[in-house]
Amino acid sequence: MNPYAILNQTELQRVSDGIIRPLLENCETASHILILVWPQLGDFDSLEYAWWLQREAKKLPDEKLAIRAVGIGDRASGTKFCEYTGFPPENLFVEPNAELHHQLKLYSGLNLPVPGISPTQKAWLNLLFMCAGFGSPGTLREVFRGYRGDRQAPQLIEDDEIIQGTPLPAFQGSFFQLAGGIGFQRPFELATLRLRNMVEVLSNWHTYVPNPAYLTQRGGTFLFDTQGQLLYEHRDPGILGFAANMSQPLSFLSLIETDSFTSIPNS
Repeated sequence: MNPYAILNQTELQRVSDGIIRPLLENCETASHILILVWPQLGDFDSLEYAWWLQREAKKLPDEKLAIRAVGIGDRASGTKFCEYTGFPPENLFVEPNAELHHQLKLYSGLNLPVPGISPTQKAWLNLLFMCAGFGSPGTLREVFRGYRGDRQAPQLIEDDEIIQGTPLPAFQGSFFQLAGGIGFQRPFELATLRLRNMVEVLSNWHTYVPNPAYLTQRGGTFLFDTQGQLLYEHRDPGILGFAANMSQPLSFLSLIETDSFTSIPNS
């Protein structure tokens, strides 16, 4: 079964009102449909993806692009996620046991057989190995990019923005000019945003991750036209691999402006 057929048959709990509704409900009027199947809502990838969507929200009008997201968790997870990221709760659905991920054959993550431990302990152990790059290609490279900066990526923090929510004292975004200048992703800039996300999740761990058994599960991105034709997909190969181009994670959406999609393969 193709991804659209699976998604078109999917009904899940909507975060805004707690009602079980079809995932693709009210998407008919948009010229394109973007479906984001995220890992745990407390995962680095989910939080960072939502941050990029909020950053580009003004460029993504509803009439051109209907966005729906599914994350592993419950309604409390979803509510907390939306409060922190600004993602619209009416567009977020929750999946408690990664069933949709399995139907779409998304990467479930490293699964080393370790006898004598619980599923939760096994998930934690495999997650730690993935963070070290095992069964998670590109993760360490992406971590280092967050520290060293990236001249192919945009500036992420405005000079007048006050950075709070990290173990560091609050400071102004202009501080990053000292690390390299302006107009691109400076050293430590992305790492700071990720640190803020980590503090948020660890401070509310049981809310964001009600069931740790799915810690290693990865997600995927699917873009369709209104006829259900798959125009683009990206299946996450590992942690911090939620986009084909991590310097510009939403760059694939620029093609919507020209309506020039043909078939874009997964990278």
